[in-house]
Amino acid sequence: MKNIQPYLMAVLVLLTCTLTSCDVIGDIFKAGMWTALIVIVIVVLLIVWLFRKLRR
Repeated sequence: MKNIQPYLMAVLVLLTCTLTSCDVIGDIFKAGMWTALIVIVIVVLLIVWLFRKLRR
């Protein structure tokens, strides 16, 4: 155990290849995209409803 650096490097490379955080980040952005889309649709529908109420 005098020279542990090669083992640490091998473990680091193994973890880098097996643990991908891109899937987690992608899911977070996907959830954010759908949330933003739903909010935008609700706001647009509210504005259309308000214009229709004001025209009557």
